[in-house]
Formats: sequence, C-alpha cells, structure tokens
Amino acid sequence: MTGAAYAVRTAPHTAATGRGRWPGFALAGICVLATALYAWRITSEDWGNPYYAAAVKSMQHGLTNFVFGSFDPVGVVTVDKPPLALWAMVLSTAVFGFHSWSVLLPQVVEGVATVFLLHRAVRRWAGEHAALIAALVLALTPITVAIDRDSNPDTMMVLLLVAAAYAFTRSVERGARHSTRWLMLAALLVGLGFVAKMLQAWIVVPAFALAYLVGASAPVARRVLRVLGAAAVMLAGSMWWVALTALWPDPKPYIGGSTDGSVLNLVIGYNGLGRIFGSSATTALLAGPGSHGGPGHGGHGGFGGMGGTPGITRMFGEQVGGQISWLLPLCAVVLVVAVVTGWRSRRSADPARLAGWILWGGWLVLVAAVLSFMRNQFHPYYTSEMAPAIAAVTGAGLVLLWRRYRHPEGYGWLLLPAVVVVTAAWAWVLISRDPAWNGWLRYPVAAVAVVAVALLVIGRLNAGRQVALLAGAVSAVALVLAPAGWSVFTAFSSSQIGAMAQAGPPRSMFGGAHRIGGSPAANEALRRLADQFSRGQLPPQLRAAAQGGMTAEQRKILAYAQTHSAGAPIALAVEGGARGAEPYLLNTDATVVGMGGFSGGDPAPTPTELVQWVHSGRVRFVLLNDDHQGGGRGSRSFLAAFGRSAAATQRTSWVQHQCTPVNPGAYGGSGAPQQTPLDHLAGAQVLYDCGAR
Repeated sequence: MTGAAYAVRTAPHTAATGRGRWPGFALAGICVLATALYAWRITSEDWGNPYYAAAVKSMQHGLTNFVFGSFDPVGVVTVDKPPLALWAMVLSTAVFGFHSWSVLLPQVVEGVATVFLLHRAVRRWAGEHAALIAALVLALTPITVAIDRDSNPDTMMVLLLVAAAYAFTRSVERGARHSTRWLMLAALLVGLGFVAKMLQAWIVVPAFALAYLVGASAPVARRVLRVLGAAAVMLAGSMWWVALTALWPDPKPYIGGSTDGSVLNLVIGYNGLGRIFGSSATTALLAGPGSHGGPGHGGHGGFGGMGGTPGITRMFGEQVGGQISWLLPLCAVVLVVAVVTGWRSRRSADPARLAGWILWGGWLVLVAAVLSFMRNQFHPYYTSEMAPAIAAVTGAGLVLLWRRYRHPEGYGWLLLPAVVVVTAAWAWVLISRDPAWNGWLRYPVAAVAVVAVALLVIGRLNAGRQVALLAGAVSAVALVLAPAGWSVFTAFSSSQIGAMAQAGPPRSMFGGAHRIGGSPAANEALRRLADQFSRGQLPPQLRAAAQGGMTAEQRKILAYAQTHSAGAPIALAVEGGARGAEPYLLNTDATVVGMGGFSGGDPAPTPTELVQWVHSGRVRFVLLNDDHQGGGRGSRSFLAAFGRSAAATQRTSWVQHQCTPVNPGAYGGSGAPQQTPLDHLAGAQVLYDCGAR
C-alpha cells in the first residue's frame, strides 16, 4: 500500500490518536501565539473599523437598535451587515465599558477559538500531526492576524464555519453516535454564519453537501433526505433574523445598503448578486430604472479596484497575494495528489476520509473562485474565509507528502522537496513586490529552503530516521517562515488602518483605490496618501481621522451646534456617509445622525422626513461637505465617487436653499480649506443652521 493510499484509507477515529501529553502542550502554545498576535497592542488599532465600532455604541440605545444593528443612536439607519458579530461586541462593552479594546476583545477570543476548533476538526479527520500543522498555519496566516485585530464581522463568520466543519466531521465518522444531530448542528452553524456576513457564509455549502453524500455511511436515500433536512435547518438558522426584522413593528431603522428598506433586498442585492455581478446591474435587476440605489449605486463601482482586477489571478495579485496566497501552490499540489490517489483507491478508501478532502478542498476551491471573480466592492480581507481551508489542506497534505517521502519505493518522495522549493520561490516573489517593507525576509526564507531540500535529499539517500525528521522539521519552517514574518510584522507594527484590515506593506492597502472614478484631484490625493503611508510618514491627524478620531474643528462644530440647538433631540445631522458621522459617535455622547448610511446614498432619512425633523424642532443643524455645493474649489470628494442618490441630492438641495451657512468664525473655526491629502477625499465641511430663518 502506498503512503498516499494509506493517508486516504485511514479511518478518522484511528488517525486521531495522539501519543502522550505533548500534543496538548503544543496546541496550547499555538493558541498562546495566536492570542499574542491578535491582542498585542490591540488599542493601537484604535477602533478597528470605525463604522462598526460606532454602531456598537449606538446599539446600546434601546432594544430596537440592538436587534437591527443601528448605526446611529436615533435608529435611523442600520449598518449594511447583519448584527450577530456586533452583538458580541455590544455585550463586551456593556461589561467592560465602551473602549477600543473592549470592542475588539471578542474578535481576539473568536480568532483563538477558531484556531482551537480547526485543530479539533482536522484531528478527527487527519490525525494529530495534521491538526497541529493546520492550527499553526491558521494562526500565522497574515490576513487572519489582520482581521482578528479588527471589528469587521468576518471573524465571527469564520468561527461559525469552522465550528460547522467540526460538527460535520463528527457526523460522518464511522460508527458515530448522533450523526444526524451533528449534521443538523453543522447546518445551524452555517445558518448563523449568514447572520454574521450574509451570503458569503453560504459559499461553502456545496462542499458540505457533497462531502456528506460521499462520506456518510447511511443508505443513499437516507443521505439525500438528511441533506435536505440540513438545508431546511440552515435556512431557518439564516432567515430567523430576516423574519424578525420584517415582523418588527414600526418605527424601525432603515436597512442600510438596501434599495427598499428590506433585509431580503440587502441579501440579494448589495450583499449578494451586487457583489458578484456589480451593483449597477443588480440594482437595475432588482428595482428597475429610477431606483435611488444604495452604496456604490452611482456606477463607479465603489471600492471595486481595491482587490485588483477580477479574474483567476486575483488571489496572487499585488493587493491580495500577500494576504492569503503563500501556501496556495502547496495546496494545489496536495489537492491534485489527493484526487489522483482517491481515484485510484476509490473502492477501498474510507468514505469519511474522502469526505474530509471534499469538504476542505471544496471549501478552498469554491471560496477562491467566487472571490476571484467578484466584480464589485471586493476587499482583500474577504479572503480570511479561505484561511481555514488552506490550513486544513496544508496540514493533511504535509502528512500525506511525508508518507510519500518516507515510502521506500517510487519517486513520490520528490513531491515534498518540490513544494518546499515552489513555496519558497513564491514567497520570494511576494516579498520582492515591496522590498522596502521587511524585504530582508527573502534571504532567510531562501536559506532555510535550501537547507531543507538538502536535508530531504540526504535523509532520503541515507534513510536515517533522525536526519529525515530533522529534514521534515526544517521543511515545515521553510514553508511557514514567510507568512509568519508578515503576521508578526503586522501585529507588532502600527501600519494597519482598521477599516482596511490588511497585512503587509501599507501601500498595498490602497490597492486600486486611486482609480475609483473621482476627479483627478481626488485620485492624486489618494496616490499621495498611499505614498506617505508606505513610507510611514502619514501625519498623526490623518491617521486619527482614518481611524475615527475627532479633529479640533469637529469638536468646535459640535459644541456650537449643541449650544445653539435650543434643546433639539438631535444635536447634529451629518450628510455624506458614515465617515462624516463616525468621529462624533465614537468620541462623544452627543446624539448625532449620519444621514444616508454608509456611503450617504440611502433614503434615511428621506427628504420629507428631514423637513419634518426641522419643522418639528427635532434637529436644527446639518453638516454638509463642500462637494455638495457645486462651487468652491470645484473638486469632487472621495465619497462623491460613489455616486449621488436622488435622496441625498434632494436632502442637500433643501438644506442649501432653506438653511443658513454658519460663519466658521462663529464657532472658532478657521474657515480655510485644510491643505492635506484628505482635502479632496472628504471635502471641507460646512455647517448649516436650519432654524435661523
């Protein structure tokens, strides 16, 4: 029996056995390492993604805000994702107070829990050695480190999917008790992943279904029925929150990012087909001509350029390659070997073992394919969903290749040194893309790889066990050294901006964002900002603004509005997207509304509602960006590149015609444009008094 065939045929429960206590100590060490990487100087990331952090604070203002995930304390508009991941942060801040570290603490806990659960899942499928390798690889994946130091919902989604994989693995084990219950639990956990990140959690569903049909020991008809039952459970686990928001009595927040205020529209449009095929085409499909649109519906594609050009090479491109692709060549080799071996031994292979390969290999291929060809608003941190599959395939694959290496016959032993060479060469390419950022790492990676290959050849020729074991250990170091270096540099540096959770050189965070379709001035501003950031020369005030900090000018504006608002419940209404309102929500307890949701395009409030607010004395002061005025410097702001919805245009027009601009001297402002790269990105702010006439 060949080593590869043995790897396919070994039963999961047999492969899971460990020797002594060392595996437990090793896993504990990996979890400690993960904790250190995810939590080190976690307050240096400030609020993570300030958009979600602001919502966490607002969600504490009443049950409706909590259930819906309201962005503002008044409950005007929600964030553009379901609130499950935010609920954990709200509970954390309720216990520890609202601080940046209490917002991010659940992310750290969830990230470490994911590493632990991945180990348990892979251990039951491929054995202790594979499980420890998988846990280590996941803990050291650069994008995993970046996202687990951030407040985006991806961390919660990945945790739930890995938990589902563990439950699934229990369901297909030979002689497993309560196998159907484990399958239903897996389906429920995938459904809860939907309540964290919507349809992105469903990408892996075909892999789960096929793996169960192949790997379960029940008759075929019963397997099909169980899969259908699991689908029903998954739908229930996914849609209970959708139903809850639909049945919730008015008044309730507008669902941010939707075109009609419903969660289903958000699921299918902005967070569904809109991500795959582009927002403009999807909006036309869902709402027809004349729709007001949501984020990115102005035809400019939002931040679609940030992840590189859609296509098969996206995962290896400048913006994404350093986040996730370090071990993809190795995984490709492993999956080919597993497929060939599985086909040759299909009649004698253990079904549960095959199910694991289908689950993790299918997970990897499906997610990589969908993310590679997304046409709209792709962010590199989406690839964190690939990390557990890469880790699992790497762990099981290295065990498989090791058995090939140790088998006394054939040329299969060459596969292990080959993947060491290919992986090291690809690491050299990735690091060389920006050698100014820790480019020295290339040389130790190459040196360790050369030593590893030499030891592998010597160990094979000499056939000595000690030399072979040393060769295996050095090979493992060669494979993980580069991504481990990037992860450590990311965790111990202060280069990350939370909203753009990304590891590696700061310049790569901007990707193609300087080509978003704005004015030449805005594009040039982004290019200058990227250059400053990559050299570590980003001015402190700009870093604070990007992370939700509050400028002295903004404090003066708010103080003036609060003093002169004559008791209006809403101290300030801010037009132009969430970015304009975040500093006020995060750094003060004032009641501030960010009109229009994330990008300013949502009809929340509608123009009619804004007029009613003003006439009823609910709000007096409105803050606009200068690009709304159609004059001044004539520049087009960064937010304007999203496109202007009809609601935003009407709100702005009414304020400009019915309200009085406040002289900056009245609140101690300079009144002069800020001469910074952000000048053309956000635009100067103009305060309007709607109660002065």
